[in-house]
Amino acid sequence: MSIKPLIGQPISRLEGHLKVTGAAKYAGEYNVSDLLYGYVVNSTITKGKIISMNTDEVKKIPGIVEIFTHENRPSLAWFDMQYSDMDAPPGSPFRPLHKPDIKYNGQPIALIVAETFELARYAASILKAEYQTEAFKTDLEANLGEGRKPQPGLATMLKPPPPKDKGDIDLALSAAAFTSKGTFTHGTEHHNPLELFATTTVYEGKGKVTIYDKTQGTVNCQLYVGNVFGLHFKDVRVISPYVGGGFGSGLRPQYQLFLSVMVALELKRNVRVTLDRSQMFTFGHRPPTIQKTKFGSDINGKITALYHEATAETSLYEDYTETVVNWAPMIYPSPNSKMEYNLVPLDVFTPIDMRAPGGSTGLHAIESTIDDLAHQAKIDPIQFRLLNYAERDESVNRPFSSKELKQCFIQGAEKFGWDKRNPEPRSMRNGNKLVGYGMATGAWESMILPARAEAILTTEGKLIVKSAVTDIGTGTLTVMSQIAADELGLPLDQVTFEYGDSKMPFAPIQGGSFTVSTVGSAIKAAGKALRKKLLKIAQHIPHSAFKGLEIEDVVFQDGYIRLKLDPSKEIAFTALIHANKGKVIRTKNFNVPNLLKLKKHSRAAHSAAFVEVEVDEELGVINVTRAVTAVAAGKIINPKTARSQILGGMVWSISKALREETISDHNFGKYMNQNLGEYHIPVHADIHDLDVIFVEENDEIVNELGSKGIGEIGLVGMPPAIANAIFHATGKRINEFPIHFDKLL
Repeated sequence: MSIKPLIGQPISRLEGHLKVTGAAKYAGEYNVSDLLYGYVVNSTITKGKIISMNTDEVKKIPGIVEIFTHENRPSLAWFDMQYSDMDAPPGSPFRPLHKPDIKYNGQPIALIVAETFELARYAASILKAEYQTEAFKTDLEANLGEGRKPQPGLATMLKPPPPKDKGDIDLALSAAAFTSKGTFTHGTEHHNPLELFATTTVYEGKGKVTIYDKTQGTVNCQLYVGNVFGLHFKDVRVISPYVGGGFGSGLRPQYQLFLSVMVALELKRNVRVTLDRSQMFTFGHRPPTIQKTKFGSDINGKITALYHEATAETSLYEDYTETVVNWAPMIYPSPNSKMEYNLVPLDVFTPIDMRAPGGSTGLHAIESTIDDLAHQAKIDPIQFRLLNYAERDESVNRPFSSKELKQCFIQGAEKFGWDKRNPEPRSMRNGNKLVGYGMATGAWESMILPARAEAILTTEGKLIVKSAVTDIGTGTLTVMSQIAADELGLPLDQVTFEYGDSKMPFAPIQGGSFTVSTVGSAIKAAGKALRKKLLKIAQHIPHSAFKGLEIEDVVFQDGYIRLKLDPSKEIAFTALIHANKGKVIRTKNFNVPNLLKLKKHSRAAHSAAFVEVEVDEELGVINVTRAVTAVAAGKIINPKTARSQILGGMVWSISKALREETISDHNFGKYMNQNLGEYHIPVHADIHDLDVIFVEENDEIVNELGSKGIGEIGLVGMPPAIANAIFHATGKRINEFPIHFDKLL
């Protein structure tokens, strides 16, 4: 009996039981003997220099082992970390405890090392610093005049600059029958995953360390540690099998990793450094961005002009960029277009990728402007988008590898009941609630990077596959196991996927919705090589029925190789192990994308988001009562984990549109709500009827799996759909996220 293919099956997470029972260990939970604890002291000023600290007084407390500051930290390599951090933007990365200079509010200025966590925390609370302060700038809006183009760098490979101008944008806008323009803003947002950032460093002796870190890239952290501390990469092992959410915050090595390793090497002891919730606001964030749009169409609703400008915040020492303004000319064909992107360097920590970076920012402005243009032209928003449907990506003059966005519109609208929408604003009610329907398009580039995987057939005829990739809670373990199992036609319980360890074959950081495509393709390459190796061994067995056959002539199933035309001719995997002198059979393969082939097409996942809101007419309170997201993302490897990813993006969409922002007091250059009591995210009562549709899409170009990635596509389209629904309900077009009730009173 043949095994049913596992790709496409809704398999539950293999590690789910471990997580819900508490058996899965996270970076700050490993049982390590002779452990010291580090607690970080953060700057209370925004810019200036440290003059002095009362370290001698605090050191007298029994149980305090050491206090590390810029004055006594060990001498380090201090190389340009940009070239050892896969997600580093152009510039000179932040170096903890490097100098007395303060670059941003909350900067780590000391690490207390003690025998217990509680003692280290107490000592940190009484360690005081005297500063010489300097004037600072943290307000993006007040410093827009200092905007400039980003520096070029390696990041442009994954974050391309805006496309070239087309036509005459000013002339086209002046001649347009309908024009829509707007200014769109969103404030700072912080990732706030459930798991706090922690690093446990085990000192193995002779400069060797084993590190348990909260990260989205074990190899990335290995390279970072090796280069900063001048260690051989083989002497640095980073382990991270379970990650309690990342959303981009773990793409770059964060400062607790540096501090933990520094102390372990200096004191030759095991050390754990854990950041508290307020310290989660002291590194990386989604940057506040101010956008301006001007779109125009002819009398029939055909778009004739697209102008999109974005100005975002970055630090003074790095140029963090996002792909904000590239989306409109990719989604909507126009003979005239102009896209501009600028940065304003401020006294803040460098921003960092946050789920759907750039896309969730840019699509808000684009899709709200499109909705307004459709309203002016008195054309249904779906029909307007179909009228301006891009059959090819005109921004780079390439065809799409596949695109089923039309089906997203059709299937999503039917499921949602879009035909019941009265197009007139303020025309639909439910008692004292104004009801609004809104929709928007989503798009996210489908990327693939090089990766390596190892496949091993064990002496019992089972399969082990290895990769250094992490699983940040998306179901990577389960999905990779499904891909591996299908390669050899084995049931899932005969397959083990080992991961989250830098000593395993290379994998890039986990982000950008490229992990399944990247690591999954490497597993397919390793599986293909292993199948060829097994067939070769089978062909050398005396009187073999497989002599002279090609790989296409056989099938691998149930632990056997069988002839396609005569399945009775078979040989067991265990017999192949016996023929291999009882040794395991292994292969290790590097999968490198065919860039020449890929560059001939634009590759993207698409979505259509449909939202119903109710707005209390007297109080202005907004409630998302139901929503549907239809997604076209190529082959869906696991519909269950994929649905969970989209639902998570939809919940975050509600958060982004209505709740989430880090509030700054620019008089102090400080974030004022560094806690989950005042940093508002949705609770269960905010989430109602959410549904997901996966539109069938076949893509033979993106990669061998045909997968496009779904981590980000669930977030980009729904926030503007919420804004559009609020306009339909109230007649008010609000372009500032988050949308609070006071803006509707």
